[in-house]
Amino acid sequence: MPVDPPTTPATVLTVGSLHYDIMVEAEHLPRRDETAIGSRWYPKFGGKGGNQAVSAAKSGVASHMVGAVGDDEFGRFLRGNLIKDGVGDHWIATIPGVGSGMSVAVQDKNGDYAATIVSGANLHIDVASLENDQVWNGVSVLVLQNEVPVAVNIAAATQARNRGVCTVLNAAPYRALPSDLSTLIDILVVNAVEAEMMGAGHVSCLDSASDAAKKLGAQFDCVVVTAGAEGLAAWGGGNGGLKLPAKKVSVVSSHGAGDAFVGALAAELARGGDLEQACKAASDAAAMHVAGSR
Repeated sequence: MPVDPPTTPATVLTVGSLHYDIMVEAEHLPRRDETAIGSRWYPKFGGKGGNQAVSAAKSGVASHMVGAVGDDEFGRFLRGNLIKDGVGDHWIATIPGVGSGMSVAVQDKNGDYAATIVSGANLHIDVASLENDQVWNGVSVLVLQNEVPVAVNIAAATQARNRGVCTVLNAAPYRALPSDLSTLIDILVVNAVEAEMMGAGHVSCLDSASDAAKKLGAQFDCVVVTAGAEGLAAWGGGNGGLKLPAKKVSVVSSHGAGDAFVGALAAELARGGDLEQACKAASDAAAMHVAGSR
């Protein structure tokens, strides 16, 4: 049975993607034209939207999601995992005749990975559903990513702005943002690669991450730039600049760490935390995820 949409004040709404991930473990990531030999494969719940919604739920707030799956085994797997992990699936549509979103990811012995996604049903999210007042009951933070059509993100962010809801955009994977979306974003979250692709310069350390956040701050009210094992930097949100080193942990897998970060960031904001508190909570969640303890 679907999980009823939560109505508690500290509620995160994620509008985004759901993917059935096929994970492949190999000694190394294949180069162009190379056929690498893997050691094992297994299915995994995924999609940036789904992962971020689950992370918010694990962080202790009410979490529900607007998205779409196909009428197939992948879709049933995805919906079942949302429910199991405490995410309300009331607004997840099942699209007949369309396959669920999926991805294939290869992870090497060091925990690094590369992936390819097929969007499937994620391209069929109904923007009209976002006009339903019940979708927004109790919501204080909206989370978006770039794995669904830009029209979906614009519709969701417009509703959020009209309702006084804070909008967090994780601009991953990278794509150019139209002005009618960027002006609706309250907090932009990008990693080093995405920051560079957005014109903020090369990011290799906390100082360069801070420079990138400040540059992007000319376009967005608040920016968080993550720099992997180095940590993060933030700019805006009433904060003149924040640099936070990452916790040192033994890496089990970096796959999904960025999504764990974003979900935890949104959860802390939904609880009323400021940007620094949210960044610290998100950094802790990402470290636990990388270490395999979350």
